[in-house]
Amino acid sequence: MHGAMLPPVKGPVRYRMLAMMLAAAVVATACTNRPASHRNPDGPLPLRPVGELPLPGDNSRFDYASLDGQRGLLFIAHLDANEVVQVDIRANHVVRTIPHISQVHGVLAVGLLNRLYGTATAANQVVAFDETTGTEIARAPTGQYPDGLAFDPRRNAIWVTNETGGTETVVDAGIMQPKGTVALGGEAGNVGYDQDSDRMLVAVQGRDELAVIDPAALTVLQRVTLPGCQHPHGLTVDSPDRLVFIACDQNATLVTVDQTNWKILGSNPVGEDPDVLAYDPALYRLYVAAESGTLTILELRDHTVTTTGSGHLADNAHVVAVDPVTHRTYYPVPAGTNGHPALLECEAG
Repeated sequence: MHGAMLPPVKGPVRYRMLAMMLAAAVVATACTNRPASHRNPDGPLPLRPVGELPLPGDNSRFDYASLDGQRGLLFIAHLDANEVVQVDIRANHVVRTIPHISQVHGVLAVGLLNRLYGTATAANQVVAFDETTGTEIARAPTGQYPDGLAFDPRRNAIWVTNETGGTETVVDAGIMQPKGTVALGGEAGNVGYDQDSDRMLVAVQGRDELAVIDPAALTVLQRVTLPGCQHPHGLTVDSPDRLVFIACDQNATLVTVDQTNWKILGSNPVGEDPDVLAYDPALYRLYVAAESGTLTILELRDHTVTTTGSGHLADNAHVVAVDPVTHRTYYPVPAGTNGHPALLECEAG
């Protein structure tokens, strides 16, 4: 994604060059915007602009995104359009839109299976697609209001968070048949798999807890209270460092939980109403995208999480995906430079 998309400019070369400079400046503003109020202790966002890719569809809400890093394919849930947008981030173009996923929220690319999974929230279903062709393979029933997704590679299982249902639906990733349900006892946030401990971890936002689940027995082994965290929703796991990062959307806080003792290692302020988290393990860098459009970037050093920058990236920029190969980050927004949907691309500064 090299440069913003503007209409062709006719006339002398100097005017064309001016247009290119203005386009670059617009993208630069998106990736290096001013700090967001008092919540930014360390300066503006440590990002550099790479480009902006126009996305198809209307200006309605995007939800989760998932990247197949090996193939360079990014899948973006376009919720109100009932479709997933597939982008080849290496070739810098939209491959296709995958339709007929009613109120799609969660998306999950599993490259090992060449499959994409999406939650059809309005239909209470999880849908499997061929990642290469976009062809629908099968559907399976879920609980009420399926949202986020995670993959358990040891059992070849897809875990579906049923937000208002307060449960996890477990589905065989191959044959798309239900394997069981885990009751959480409250409204559910996001789910993640910790490969080192072979446990599923769920933010139970209705109880301000973290649920630790045995994926073989489908039972809750432990409930970890999260003091100082109101309504835990977003979650991502750092298995090598035995950490869990959880975004608390009602008090704009990120808490870090140490899996060795299940204590809160620390907490950091983030943007208002944090939603999607993405972690780059090679750079030890965590991205927290908020509904307010604020992006907060934090780094892990010596088991301590510190904020390196926070600012308003773009309106409704509450989704982030990170490429572990190039370390670039991607942000789908309903309105880019020209007012149409766009995918912002930035690199670590």
